[in-house]
Amino acid sequence: MEKYLIQTKNIHKFFGEVHALRGVDLAVGHNEVVGLIGDNGAGKSTFVKILSGIYPWDEGDIIIEGEKIDKRKFSVQKAREYGIEIVYQERALTEKLCLWRNIFMGRELTDRLGFLRIPEMKEESNKVMKERLGFTSSAVTADARVGVFSGGEKEGVAIARALLFEAKLIILDEPTMGLSTLEVEEVLNFVKEIKETKRSCLFISHNIYHVYPVADRFVLLDRGKIVDEFEKRSVTLKEIEDRMARIAEMARGDKGRVEG
Repeated sequence: MEKYLIQTKNIHKFFGEVHALRGVDLAVGHNEVVGLIGDNGAGKSTFVKILSGIYPWDEGDIIIEGEKIDKRKFSVQKAREYGIEIVYQERALTEKLCLWRNIFMGRELTDRLGFLRIPEMKEESNKVMKERLGFTSSAVTADARVGVFSGGEKEGVAIARALLFEAKLIILDEPTMGLSTLEVEEVLNFVKEIKETKRSCLFISHNIYHVYPVADRFVLLDRGKIVDEFEKRSVTLKEIEDRMARIAEMARGDKGRVEG
């Protein structure tokens, strides 16, 4: 087995004259949770959109389980074929539809005549929500409308979709944004379940307090560059906080010099 599930080497991305990513080297191992931390504008969203096939990259390489990827052929569909699923901050759910329709949207199960296998999809939806993610509420059923769920439950639906379709790497883009304390705890339990099912997770956030309890490793991104990396076993939360504060202070200093 390759040491890493996915690696990026010297990834650059330009939007016109804006140099959004500046030589990003990042790796995620098998059955590993990596926290990618950075302030707004650090390049986190651009980077995950490249990994998920939405944006092409301009320079550098992406290697998935030892295979160097042809960027001319990489797409959202190709990323899914390689086992990469992204759960966006907006969760990409249709709130007027029920749970099973959201989970199987675009990947509906059909018989040989093209008819929907609805009972099977409902059964699979209930199974992944209750058995894999531990939902116990009687309100969370295959027929329940997603719009009535809490923020944490909606995040769970999006994660369930990735688990059901056997994703190897689940990318969570700011999954705790705007959630209550209890809902954040719910999402962190979902991340633990991702690891327990032997998947990998790239947890994108600007909030180290939410990432620290569940990540194995932390990568700090600032203005398009990786500026630091820590193994959880070798660093305390306070040490990461201090490093992030120094990065923010340097950024303010650089901005002041430019404006001056």
